[in-house]
Amino acid sequence: MTPHLYSVGQNVEFVPGRYDTNVPRGLYTVVRQLPGPPNDREYRVKHKQDGHERIVLESQLRSGPPTLFA
Repeated sequence: MTPHLYSVGQNVEFVPGRYDTNVPRGLYTVVRQLPGPPNDREYRVKHKQDGHERIVLESQLRSGPPTLFA
């Protein structure tokens, strides 16, 4: 099994696919790493603006701006 590319607390951008038209674009934070299918990993992510959590594939994500800690 390949390791996860993104870590918990990291900011990522969701890249919607053809059938993800109702999922808002924008900045998300990785809440949890999930096993997912053998050829891709899954993550539970939380939208920075609306607070909704979603499960997405690693292939649907790209790195976002760095997380700033106060």
